[in-house]
Amino acid sequence: MIIGSCHMELFIYEVNSLKEKRQILKSIIGRVQSRFNVSIGEVGLNDVWRRAEVGVACVSTNTKHALQMIDKIVEFIQRDGRIEIISCNKEIL
Repeated sequence: MIIGSCHMELFIYEVNSLKEKRQILKSIIGRVQSRFNVSIGEVGLNDVWRRAEVGVACVSTNTKHALQMIDKIVEFIQRDGRIEIISCNKEIL
């Protein structure tokens, strides 16, 4: 069993409250979960308006597939015009 994980720090454009931030994150997290069937959630910076930390994890049978899944998820999130990925740390266990 191979576990792929990714920790991302995001910058969220055009938010003026925590409520707006959570609406955007909820939308992104829901779309990633339904499209890729992975575990994803906000893991830090909960009380900061324009930044968020998100963690993603997937389970696979080989390393190549796990890395491909993580890469596709990062690419999918990058295409969302409301946010920018500041940092992305990938890890395979």
